[in-house]
Amino acid sequence: MTSADFALLLIRVVLGVVMFMHGYNHWLGGGKIPGTAGWFSGLGLRHGTLQAWLSVVTEIGAAILLILGLFTPLACAATISVMLVAGLLAHRPNGFFVFREGYEYVLTIGVVSVALAILGPGGTSLDALFDIEITGWAGGAVAFGIGVVATVGLLATFWRPQAKVSA
Repeated sequence: MTSADFALLLIRVVLGVVMFMHGYNHWLGGGKIPGTAGWFSGLGLRHGTLQAWLSVVTEIGAAILLILGLFTPLACAATISVMLVAGLLAHRPNGFFVFREGYEYVLTIGVVSVALAILGPGGTSLDALFDIEITGWAGGAVAFGIGVVATVGLLATFWRPQAKVSA
């Protein structure tokens, strides 16, 4: 194993564990699915329960694919989309810093996902084993493009924010 393969494995596993825990928390954490659904509805997303389950499946599915290094650009696309939605709806209004609920964290996770899609999963991956290679600019474009299209599709279909009522 080269140092680059080890570094990519480390990035994949840590990013995968972070996404898994994020999905697990939406599913079985504090408020479970009803709490997550209520939070999503509060952000202006219709069908909060559906959104909660889509989030759980996307986050845990991407986590498993990242850890295995399988279909890496698609796993990165899922992560990018989740972070874009979170950044736009929940964190952007709060500014940059994570300690103020800002977008610092989701920006970092999203950019790391783009970088991973560009670099590829490394030699210690199922993609390498099965000779699935979509890396470089193509891997980054696939991940970023699908992530953005999925985000736009979700927001266009389900995002209906409440109009602000002036006093």
